[in-house]
Amino acid sequence: MKFLRSGKVKDIYELDDGNLLFHFSDRVSAFDVKFPTPIPRKGEVLCKFAEFWFKKIQTPNHYVRTETKDKMVVKKMEMVPIECVVRGYFYGSLIQRWKDGQIIIPKNTDTRIAAKMPEPVFDPATKSETHDLPITKNVALDRGLVSSKEYDWLEETSIDIYKNMSKIAEKSGFILADLKLEFGKSYNEILLGDSIGPDEYRMWSKDAYQVGKTQESFDKQLLRDWLATRGYQKKFEDDRNAGKEPTAPELPPELSQEMSSRYITAYERITSHSL
Repeated sequence: MKFLRSGKVKDIYELDDGNLLFHFSDRVSAFDVKFPTPIPRKGEVLCKFAEFWFKKIQTPNHYVRTETKDKMVVKKMEMVPIECVVRGYFYGSLIQRWKDGQIIIPKNTDTRIAAKMPEPVFDPATKSETHDLPITKNVALDRGLVSSKEYDWLEETSIDIYKNMSKIAEKSGFILADLKLEFGKSYNEILLGDSIGPDEYRMWSKDAYQVGKTQESFDKQLLRDWLATRGYQKKFEDDRNAGKEPTAPELPPELSQEMSSRYITAYERITSHSL
């Protein structure tokens, strides 16, 4: 087994048979910054959630098998160099980008925070280990990241996956607000890849949902909100603009424990399996 790299959350190894081993850690990142404080059992939840979604979603994917509670074997692929983001609710960075005229949203969209949009919006981004940036179809084609046919397939497939996952989440009392997917190529076939879990989507409590308010989240939005209210989001942006690497603060124990609890609750309710 050969160590390849350590990402924001996963450590990745190449196996002797050519497949990859994902080791899901308890690390957490937000606003493209890694934090020193671990989230208890997060790696286990992410691994189990990824296994559940890959088996549940009908889209061909790179999942091979689960090795241990936090390790998964997947097919090695040439990753498509864009992140496929689908947004179903008016929330997060989408709001400011809409105000700045950087993105077009469906007509008749309710622009109150957390309002459901008339239809899901495909909002892809560049792939980066440092800071992902939104990208349009024209830019993706001009840079040669994908072909027009591939882009259209990614858009349609991503929205279909979002709709299917939304139905499953809703039956368990959750709202899937948005979703980030990644794809790769294996023998000229495009497969769903990477992982799917609370680090790749916003998920809200259906019972507590109210338009116009910050939502009760069962994902890492809890961390984003904690950082934003304390000025860290702006500080991270200012550091990047000044050419500095943002420095992550230690997280309070009560925050890391609450995140862990919500991750576990979401997994158990959606999958009907106990950890």
